[in-house]
Amino acid sequence: MRIIGGGIAGTAAALALHKAGFHVTVHEAHPDTGEDIGAFLTLASNGMRALAEIDAAEAVAALGFPITTMTVLDASGAELAAVPLGEPGHRLTRYRCLRRAELAAALRAEARRRGIEVRHGARLTSVTETDADITAHFADGTGATGDLLVGADGTHSAVRAWLDPAAPAAEYAGQRVFYGYSTAAAPSSGPERITMVRGSGAAFGYLVSSGGETYWFARVPGPAASPVEVAGTTPAQWREWLAPLLGADRTPAAGIVARTGDRLMVTNALHVAPGARWRTRRAVLIGDAAHAASPATGQGASMALEDAVVLAKALRDTPGAAAALARFERHRRPRTEQNTAASARLTAGPPSAAPQARPDGARPRVDEDLLRLLAWDVPLPEPSGAV
Repeated sequence: MRIIGGGIAGTAAALALHKAGFHVTVHEAHPDTGEDIGAFLTLASNGMRALAEIDAAEAVAALGFPITTMTVLDASGAELAAVPLGEPGHRLTRYRCLRRAELAAALRAEARRRGIEVRHGARLTSVTETDADITAHFADGTGATGDLLVGADGTHSAVRAWLDPAAPAAEYAGQRVFYGYSTAAAPSSGPERITMVRGSGAAFGYLVSSGGETYWFARVPGPAASPVEVAGTTPAQWREWLAPLLGADRTPAAGIVARTGDRLMVTNALHVAPGARWRTRRAVLIGDAAHAASPATGQGASMALEDAVVLAKALRDTPGAAAALARFERHRRPRTEQNTAASARLTAGPPSAAPQARPDGARPRVDEDLLRLLAWDVPLPEPSGAV
């Protein structure tokens, strides 16, 4: 099998397919370890459970720090809710905050340990599919043939462009997203807590690591930042730009940003409109290549990890590649499109309207259907409905 893309989705799929007994090779366009802008992410319990099913949760649980509670503040700084997150009693299924690059590196290290081949500098240019096999063609003139191709090459997927030329390209979702790290900021926050601020000008969130470092993000509605603007604006200038948006509120946000040094970056939130084709007889899309969502729900990485497990189980449990890929899509499309729609609603709404939190402090119920779907030793259930 050939996997296009060596990021989180592609490497996790390689681990899952390898566990299911398939021989896989990962082809990554970047010449070394892949590009990264330094952003962090929260990996939810469903993502950690998916990692546990492919025996990779231990490596990831050693990174970053756990999150067991979410506090929500309004623009005045008043606390609206404090709710538990995930399953804090289980070390391998707690929410975790870690840098995206850390997660990707841990998965790559695990792939190397298991003897999975990862070829760097392999930029896909075209695909040829026949009744017997499928071949990926790369910019350096080489090709790679297999019985199945997995497109895990992200938001700007070349596999998606081949598979469905009429599919919409990734679009700006309406928010600039800032990420920053500060060792000088010292907000009052309990351990293992993420604080979400329903600000008037930006949706803001922050966490304090076990080492005392503050991680923060701000989602700011408005026009996209151009490549020239991103490349030519210094962290100090971005702080000045954010100051009036955050300073109008009585929350810790403005002070955290003011005490952030050069580790401040900006990107544009992107998404792919649902409805694109996901598969042929011998090719399938997973992760952001299939269902890229804006980051508002914080579920992008976790959804990709779920994809990896369900794809491997579908191919393991279903005779015939075409039938297995159809089964995979019937399980995954409704859930991922629900997440895409939820992220789009949060992104389009005013910052003061997000995020949602249960005021009664009750822990969200565990999705038993999802647990059965991910459980490696449980046969893949028959999906409901048709795609």
